[in-house]
Amino acid sequence: MSNKFDFTVVLEPQPEGGFTVSVPALPEVVTEGDTEAEAMAMAMAEDAIRAVLAYRHNHGLPITVDTEPKASSLTEASTKSRTP
Repeated sequence: MSNKFDFTVVLEPQPEGGFTVSVPALPEVVTEGDTEAEAMAMAMAEDAIRAVLAYRHNHGLPITVDTEPKASSLTEASTKSRTP
């Protein structure tokens, strides 16, 4: 497998600490690390991407191309009433 692919990687800080990494074009890719650098290091995100690409290639599954990410914000108001 000699093709080169570019993917958007989403790095999400976790409330309990550490970071989760996901790749929207490859939903099978989810990994994490204690620090941002660890999560993005070759041993984490890149290896996970390579493993999924190899699996898809070996099983004749399509490799989804990356799409331009769209970011938006959503504010949700709580429906619980407060008691004074």
